[in-house]
Amino acid sequence: MKILVPIKRVVDYAVKIRVKSDKSGVETANVKMSMNPFDEIAVEEAIRLKEKGIAKEIAAVSMGPKQSQETIRTAIAMGADTGIHVETDKELQPLAVAKLLQKLVETEKPQLIILGKQAIDDDCNQTAQMLAGLLNWPQATFASKVDIKDDKVHVTREIDGGLETLSMKLPAIVSCDLRLNEPRYAKLQNIMKSKKAQLNVLTPEKLGVDTTSHLSTVSVEEPPKRKGGVKVENIDQVVEGLKKNALI
Repeated sequence: MKILVPIKRVVDYAVKIRVKSDKSGVETANVKMSMNPFDEIAVEEAIRLKEKGIAKEIAAVSMGPKQSQETIRTAIAMGADTGIHVETDKELQPLAVAKLLQKLVETEKPQLIILGKQAIDDDCNQTAQMLAGLLNWPQATFASKVDIKDDKVHVTREIDGGLETLSMKLPAIVSCDLRLNEPRYAKLQNIMKSKKAQLNVLTPEKLGVDTTSHLSTVSVEEPPKRKGGVKVENIDQVVEGLKKNALI
């Protein structure tokens, strides 16, 4: 079995986000970037399936500027076998990403696609679902447990009422939730080896995909700062304050 793992380069989760002065987006210059945490979980799950002997090959794919190759090499250092980079300086929307992945599926022919449920920069949570629709493959989102037996993938997912288990025939698409696993740290020797790994570099034009965005960003604003609270001495002051602010 071959597993395709799409990964995204995002601002590191520990970095305090700053909005650009012209409010056109988030400041990324001289900011630490890393692999999207949900995608890191997807890479770990693919590696575990390979360690169990279920998968034979893991291909990590990332789309974006040349710096995205660093993210791919991180996946290779963790345990992925090959890396694919779709190089573009455009900001890709989820539908464009899904269309590019659709073209890659035609050439790579994976039996399973595992990816994070969403990216922490845009929080769209759309790529997995759109890709499943384009490929007409079964999908399971927000996976907290994945088992593969007899050419079927069994996915446990958390829902409001508890846990739900879905069974799908391969090929299939699975998006990962936080509780699926805890990603491993890459060993130093693997990190050094990944720097020499040969990547398959493509472009949207070579894949024949129009990545023109149909959405435009009007303005990016920081959330309003929270106001400080006030101390009250009795319940009457609480009621009075609620009435004053039209809360009751």
